[in-house]
Amino acid sequence: MRYTTYARYLEGLAGQVNLQSLLDQLGDFLLQSGFDGVPWWGDPGDADNGRTVEDLREAILRALMESGQLTPEMLQLLSEGSTGDEERDAAVTRDLAELLDRIVGRLVDEGYLSIPASQSAGGPGTIRDAGGTARDAARTVRFDVSEKGADFLGYRSLKALLGALGRSAVGAHETSDLSTGIEAEAASRPFEFGDVLNLDVAATLTNAISRHGLAFPLELDHRDLMVTQSAYRSSAATVLMLDCSHSMILYGEDRFTPAKRVALALTHLIRTHFPGDSIRVVLFHDGAQEIPLGALANVQVGPYHTNTAGGLALARRILASQRQEMQQIIMITDGKPTALTMPDGRTYINSGGPDPAILKATYREVSACRRSGIMINTFMLAREAQLVEFVKQVSRICRGKAYFANPVTLGEFLLMDFLKGKTSRG
Repeated sequence: MRYTTYARYLEGLAGQVNLQSLLDQLGDFLLQSGFDGVPWWGDPGDADNGRTVEDLREAILRALMESGQLTPEMLQLLSEGSTGDEERDAAVTRDLAELLDRIVGRLVDEGYLSIPASQSAGGPGTIRDAGGTARDAARTVRFDVSEKGADFLGYRSLKALLGALGRSAVGAHETSDLSTGIEAEAASRPFEFGDVLNLDVAATLTNAISRHGLAFPLELDHRDLMVTQSAYRSSAATVLMLDCSHSMILYGEDRFTPAKRVALALTHLIRTHFPGDSIRVVLFHDGAQEIPLGALANVQVGPYHTNTAGGLALARRILASQRQEMQQIIMITDGKPTALTMPDGRTYINSGGPDPAILKATYREVSACRRSGIMINTFMLAREAQLVEFVKQVSRICRGKAYFANPVTLGEFLLMDFLKGKTSRG
């Protein structure tokens, strides 16, 4: 990436910053999930998690410094605390504040970020104002990654993951069956009722001539028709189950943010390269809930526990309304089931160890998925013996696949499985 270092601040400097390159640099900041903001004993809802406009300005400032897009005077002021001239210090400080505010304004105006109207009564101009009032407001005004911003981050994540896989392009789900499609990939065969009429003209004419002789007009019978064959490509309905229980940010490791990156990449891949497919996202914690794809980038960890049965039940209900031939659940988790929704709506919790009642209910949901023809592919981000046994049992019941990954390799495992079409029918 080529950057330009400016000798002095210009009015249009904010407009010359490449927003997509900047968003790429801000990816980790925008997708943070509470790992740095919540102590293990704290309440996730009480943490600020770096989601205020002031936090955003500081992140943008770091990105501009790292990419060399600030003037020498700005860099001197930031590194040394002064340029040697008090009046010049004040002018550079104003220029720097205005630059950051204008960049934030551009991110909002171009739809990558959003600020709730209730928090910015003065409109986006308030955030761009370099005055002290706006500075105070920036410390309390929160922002969200918009659907457009989430889609861009998903695209960048997908590009990075496919680069790691050594791929330059992706296709459709290939199966072992043959159909009469547009791309000929096998020998032609006689036409059957219901086939796409994609004629193999040469073979059809050869049949007609061998049957009736070379005479004009040429007699053509339905028995002469030959159609080309191609690999059968099926459509898939996918529910991505994402564990957002508190264990995903405990034990000194942030497992949730990498999982969220992979989820964004997968949703972008399905929406852009597999138009016949569908993708829905379910979060599971103390309970389970479906979220819009556009809200995925803003998801934070919490509540605490892991209601796997609730997540599977919701995913199964969602897939029951889909018409795609293949139906699958992709479950990303790092823990055993520790919560269960009771018939009366209350939540039963046991974090002490494998609870027979919770496990029984979870395996019952797995069996229900199998009876509904739903494949469950599990990506486990931990390797404790109890977790390994739980995942193996899930795979045995539903005849799905299990992967034991870490936050670094999760994306490669998941996309390799999806792109190779291992869930295709044979």
